[in-house]
Amino acid sequence: MNDKHLMLEVVQLARVAGAAILPFWRADVAVTAKADDSPVTAADLAAHHVILAGLQALAPDIPVLSEEDCDIPLQVRAGWQRWWLVDPLDGTKEFIAGSEEFTANIALVERGEVVFGVVSMPTSGRCYFGGHGLGAWRSEVGGEAQAISVRSTLGAGERFTVVASRRHTSAQQETLLEGLSQAVGELTLANIGSSLKFCLLAEGSADCYPRLAPTSQWDTAAAQGVLEGAGGEVLGLDGLALTYPARESLLNPFFLALPSLAGWREALVRLAATV
Repeated sequence: MNDKHLMLEVVQLARVAGAAILPFWRADVAVTAKADDSPVTAADLAAHHVILAGLQALAPDIPVLSEEDCDIPLQVRAGWQRWWLVDPLDGTKEFIAGSEEFTANIALVERGEVVFGVVSMPTSGRCYFGGHGLGAWRSEVGGEAQAISVRSTLGAGERFTVVASRRHTSAQQETLLEGLSQAVGELTLANIGSSLKFCLLAEGSADCYPRLAPTSQWDTAAAQGVLEGAGGEVLGLDGLALTYPARESLLNPFFLALPSLAGWREALVRLAATV
């Protein structure tokens, strides 16, 4: 099975995982704190089991690293060449709050680089999927998938839009945004939860997503695949591509998500190196 065919199979699996989440949504689901104080619910676990079983059926030789099963020793992970990186329910805090801004995320990673990613919205059935060299698409339930791409320049009447988290910011990020506004003009801020921030860039609805606050590998890999397929990239503050090597910590460095061919790219990279 080639990677594109495998990606389309994973799109269907992500939708099934979303269906497993929905019965718990806005249903006063019990919340448990994990060791790092992040919340987990029965919905997270239900989606995890659906995805794990589905991936093992699709590709039994590819191991799975999921947020809900991540206690895998480094010496084991270091031997993996290809693996699945999964967040069964990204945006658990949004889910608990009753928001629709949560997703099921599945990425295929090879030697630390994302091959493709799938981001599914359970409440609407919308799904984003793509990968570098494969393209990127947005699909609705029952509809034909539509190709999507980033916008590298602003059209008439469009404003430079920065995607920010509702819940996470930092003094460094505020400094970066101030410098960015000096380079490109007045910024419009779009607040949205979970990995949907990347998807706004991928479909050309926003221009930049700086993240100078903590994230884990499973928070970003799937949506990075979508963005890369749409003509975007995700860079560390050092200007190098964000990758997912096997290492002890599963936390990401701070990063910038943006269109690869944006005229303001180099200005942003230089600015990021100083914050």
